[in-house]
Amino acid sequence: MLWILLAIVASVAAGIFGEHRWPEKAGIGSRRGLLLILYFVLPLIVFFNLVHVEIDFGGGAGIIAGLLMSICVGLLAWFFSVPVLKLERPVAGAVIVSSILANTSYLGYPMVYTLMGGDALTQAVLFDVVVSYLTFMLGAFAVGAAFGTKAGEGFRQRVRAFFFKNPLLVAAILGLLAPESFAPDIAVEISRILVLLPLVVGFFAVGAILTEEVRDGVMKVPPRPHKPLGAVMFCRLIAAPSLLFLFTLPFSGIPSSYYLLAVMPTGLNSMIVGHAYGLDLRTCAEAIVYTTTIVLLGVAGYTLIA
Repeated sequence: MLWILLAIVASVAAGIFGEHRWPEKAGIGSRRGLLLILYFVLPLIVFFNLVHVEIDFGGGAGIIAGLLMSICVGLLAWFFSVPVLKLERPVAGAVIVSSILANTSYLGYPMVYTLMGGDALTQAVLFDVVVSYLTFMLGAFAVGAAFGTKAGEGFRQRVRAFFFKNPLLVAAILGLLAPESFAPDIAVEISRILVLLPLVVGFFAVGAILTEEVRDGVMKVPPRPHKPLGAVMFCRLIAAPSLLFLFTLPFSGIPSSYYLLAVMPTGLNSMIVGHAYGLDLRTCAEAIVYTTTIVLLGVAGYTLIA
């Protein structure tokens, strides 16, 4: 856990320093870095891990419940942001994406391993690959295509954007169809090491983008809570784990790691989707900062008490 915390703090600090030292350039560079992660790094991670994925009956009920949870959280976030708050489309899309995407890999894996052990980590990886990646590739990209400013104006243009701006969908299809020989163990290990890159680049972008907003007078540090951010925090940290618990009540033997992953903060991928489709990056960045801080403080408090 310590190195994860240090990496997050160092990356955010570097983003803030970079934007102060090189105004405009750091923010532009971080956005380009997010696109490089989207089109070159994440597809490799998806492909090499999905080639070897196996879903057994034991975790099937929890995985189905996780998918239902993601759908319901997305609908709840839409309800808050569109009919209730009547937000602009890019902001509404950012609220929905930030609510359905959880940081199940970069924070979830080390937390599960530290708090629950190696066997729980194996189950967590399966849940993450199926639920989180499907939510990312299908749900988040669909929301981006529907609400973003860079996805075209008509229905056909937005559908086209969903497929042609979705390299992970292609990587996932290839990974599910490819034989295991296409993904030797060394390639899988390298792909898992690559998850450090999105962590560093993503939190660097958080620091740089927030600094841009402060310089332009759009927001203050720390960012003040507002209604869209409140909707994200409720959907991500309260509704998601509550719904998973509700959906799994009729079943027994649900891995406990699933519940821990369900309460993970907003994922860094929300910024990748937000930048690719033109969603409101301020909302995505603030959601990451607030939800991550809340979860880390909660885990630190639990660790001290236990």
